Amino acid sequence: MNIRPLADRIVVEPIEQEEQTATGLYLPETAKEKPQQGKVLAAGKGRIDDSGKRIDMEVKVGDKVLFAKYAGTEIKLDGKKLLIMKEADILGVIE
Repeated sequence: MNIRPLADRIVVEPIEQEEQTATGLYLPETAKEKPQQGKVLAAGKGRIDDSGKRIDMEVKVGDKVLFAKYAGTEIKLDGKKLLIMKEADILGVIE
């Protein structure tokens, strides 16, 4: 990947919802919900507080995260839809 997020921003690849339900019905694109889970592909070095000290990121590359439905800015890179968001938009890390 040739993008490096700055400060407390991360690049997330959303994990799309299954196209088929448990009962075997196929969902059209319009019926799918916007993804709220994703994999962290890149992370910045962390933000700098008022005293000039760097605060490290709590998430790291490879983490599976849960984020707000409309969080981040969508970009397209190498044919993939990615999100760039602040670490504060992350609701939790899925373990």
